[in-house]
Amino acid sequence: MYWITAILLFANLAPLSSHPAAAAAGGGGGGSRSILRAVGAGGPAADYAVELNATSFDAALGGTPATYAVVEFFAHWCPACRNYKPQYERVARLFNGPDAVHPGVVLMTRVDCALKINNKLCDKFSVSHYPMLFWGPPSKFVAASWEPKQEKSELRLIDDGRTAERLLNWINKQIGSSYGLDDEKFENEHLSSNISDPEQIARAVYDVEEATSTAFDIILEHKIKSETRASLIQFLQLLVAHHPSRRCRQGSAEVLVNFDEFYPLDMLTLDRQEVSSGDDKTAFHNFQICGKEVPRGYWMFCRGSKNDTRGFSCGLWVLLHSLSVSIEDGESQFAFRAICDFIHNFFICEECRQHFYATCSSVSTPFKTTHDFALWLWSTHNKVNERLMKEEASLGTADPKFPKIIWPPRQLCASCHRSDSRRNGDSSKIDWDQDEVFKFLKQYYGKTLVSLYQKKEIIQNAGTNGALEDSAASTNAIVVPIGAALAIAVASCAFGALACYWRSRQKNRKPRRSWN
Repeated sequence: MYWITAILLFANLAPLSSHPAAAAAGGGGGGSRSILRAVGAGGPAADYAVELNATSFDAALGGTPATYAVVEFFAHWCPACRNYKPQYERVARLFNGPDAVHPGVVLMTRVDCALKINNKLCDKFSVSHYPMLFWGPPSKFVAASWEPKQEKSELRLIDDGRTAERLLNWINKQIGSSYGLDDEKFENEHLSSNISDPEQIARAVYDVEEATSTAFDIILEHKIKSETRASLIQFLQLLVAHHPSRRCRQGSAEVLVNFDEFYPLDMLTLDRQEVSSGDDKTAFHNFQICGKEVPRGYWMFCRGSKNDTRGFSCGLWVLLHSLSVSIEDGESQFAFRAICDFIHNFFICEECRQHFYATCSSVSTPFKTTHDFALWLWSTHNKVNERLMKEEASLGTADPKFPKIIWPPRQLCASCHRSDSRRNGDSSKIDWDQDEVFKFLKQYYGKTLVSLYQKKEIIQNAGTNGALEDSAASTNAIVVPIGAALAIAVASCAFGALACYWRSRQKNRKPRRSWN
């Protein structure tokens, strides 16, 4: 069964193109998430509004984490449209891009009807003048149309948005907000607490993608060494099998299949500046492990109330917990070693790295079950929080909205707590029901974490009988020559067989007596 799954996974991969850890110790295209990468890539200032076309329209609007969307239909030759663009951009600045003031609320997009590729799309929405703005839930734009006298449509024509002020006022009225054009990041925030609603973890899947991509970028930038090659392979194997996002699983698999191209041993011995000058050997530096659509700095569940809190560290913790509850019993020791080695070799915060590695080194008995490994990681996380609680209290660096806590609190899992006689945040004083804790971890970081992706796939695949995978939104189809497709299929089968062999070895191998 495993090799069949592997073949299906790799069959979706395209040929390689040119185009976590931080928290573990404490601390163009048509994709649905390229919409959030459009800003901050360096060079000339990019537009905040995301320009879509007929190819990218459904994927972008169907996969965005935003609750609402605005679509502006315009023509690049239209003087009124050119004059309106700065007004539209002032509003888009608030919602789009890595420095969005209010991320995840409204996706601001544009479609150029003067381009031939968009003719049918603009006709579907009965575009009669420029600019013409529509409002609605993003998923309602997917495979949709609009008529002027259409009844019971969730898509609405924005009839009062000719200036930035009027457009933002119109949006505020729709969603009951009080956003202002002068809002700055982390001002006027009304972030909800994560500790009372277990369903909020579903929003963290986007953060896990962001954290995975960021961790991979850190590896490329700082830690490519021949002696760390093996640990990177092991961690990638873990991601291929168990990452909660399909995009990240596919990207990890692509790196693994092409590993010798990505990380040839002779390249790892070259001077860094010499390597950066070679186009062929540095093509992998532009590779994005979770797809081109993954945003930068766009935190949903993991967003802190201060600019320098949560974010990357929160996203990496969610990833590690998700991996810990997704593995099978026979993979628990392998997962433990892969995570510990990955952090030890690739995490660039020295103090955090040493703390976590010391915790790993203290484990003398190999893990034999998912239950034991997941609870070890949970306990380790709480110990980290205990240490940071004291440090942040003395330094005044805690996030006032999201202070470190012993986790899970009673609000999230009352059955996990038998009694609580702790003082000063000491988790050792809590009488935990560890079986209940494990059940909570499995549900929270398993089914609940990927539930938002499941709902989005139901929307995107409405009317089809295709099986629903347990995670991310579907990727765009890629057309390749028949010969190339055959080569990919053959390689996929070969790698699927290898994956099956590897997993069977992991399950049947005799456990070592010590982690070292």
